[in-house]
Amino acid sequence: MSMQGSVLAVGKCLACLEFMLFPVWRGIGAASGVGGGWSQGWGRCLRWEPDSQGQGPRIPVFDYPVWLVLCRGGRARLREVCQRGRGAIRLPTDMLSIKLPQLFDIHQVPKVFREDSIISGYRHPRSSALDCVLSSFQMNNETINIWTHFLPTWYFLWRFFVLCSTLNFLTDSYTWPLLVYMLLICIYPFTSSCAHTFSTMSPESRHICYFFDYGALSLYSLGCAISYGYYVMPDSWVNSFLHQHFVPIAVGNTLFCTSLSCYSRFLELQFPQRSKALRTGAFVVPFMFDTVPLFYRVLLCCGGSCSPTDALSSHCYHLLFAFLTCFLFTAHLPERLAPGRFDYFGHSHQLFHVSAVVGTHFQMEGVIADMMSRRAWLVAHGAMPSFLGTIGALVVSLILNLSIIGIFSAPLLWKPCRSSSQPHTSSCECKEQ
Repeated sequence: MSMQGSVLAVGKCLACLEFMLFPVWRGIGAASGVGGGWSQGWGRCLRWEPDSQGQGPRIPVFDYPVWLVLCRGGRARLREVCQRGRGAIRLPTDMLSIKLPQLFDIHQVPKVFREDSIISGYRHPRSSALDCVLSSFQMNNETINIWTHFLPTWYFLWRFFVLCSTLNFLTDSYTWPLLVYMLLICIYPFTSSCAHTFSTMSPESRHICYFFDYGALSLYSLGCAISYGYYVMPDSWVNSFLHQHFVPIAVGNTLFCTSLSCYSRFLELQFPQRSKALRTGAFVVPFMFDTVPLFYRVLLCCGGSCSPTDALSSHCYHLLFAFLTCFLFTAHLPERLAPGRFDYFGHSHQLFHVSAVVGTHFQMEGVIADMMSRRAWLVAHGAMPSFLGTIGALVVSLILNLSIIGIFSAPLLWKPCRSSSQPHTSSCECKEQ
């Protein structure tokens, strides 16, 4: 059939689809319709021809595409299918055409967003929430910081779910310190990941994001104290004055840590060294207090008064990575040795995140091993955890820390935008310092 004939045939078929009723098979032997069995109207789109030799029974021949004649209103249905098809084909193209946020150098962003010895890869200081999320899939100087805490969150959640399937956290009070600890080691890396993701929405949001980050780390120190107080405490210290007041002192340490670290952010621009020292001290003090029982056990084993165990080995690895974490946080190595060379990969904050997560892994293994191996002795000596000393302490500390964060965030939320205070030299057109 020629091209012109095909076009005319399709036009005739479309016309018949628009004006005829849906063809119905009337059965073999019906008197009307082409072939005897089809209702009237089908014959305009279907004809019968003999075989190529002119003999034998006639066979049905469709002059037009079958899918055009299977339903009433074929032309309208065809338009609808084509429109949906074009939309489906366009969707991947639209997704690929999404523009990732633009990156800037250190001299193009306000001072509050600048990092020591990081020269390039800065995001826009007025990024939208969507831009912040998209930037996590774009290589910038925060990408690795985001993922080095987001992915470990899922690892700790997996370990937590495995423990939930083997331990009775609901009715067995001995497991409550581990429950608090596992909840907090899942929360602190996720909070840190969110803080790094959304910290470039504005200077105020940057401070508030890191306020929550500091609060999560403070609560993590409380989780360490609760688990250490009930599972890691040396035998000779059980039921002592320090043991009985270990958790209340740890709650006070969380308030001290959150308050001092949040306050240090207000000194960051005018007194960066003082700010760094205050923030470091805010986290060192709770860490030193929490690990006093562990240090004592390690010293006893070094003196030959105890035999090394798997739990103690894990604790030693944790201490090693804890000291490495503190060193990386304060030293700013290696980027300080070669500014601009480690903007995207290998700068100290990325290594700090990795070291902290690995240290937490070994700490978790040590806590679980101590909980399992020392249960009979601790229960026999009456060192059973209470609801107030575990979950109750967490709830009280959470409320108090959120209150502190709210107090420090309130001036930032009500602070008016003083656009005239920013020099008009930044290519980002930022309006705050």
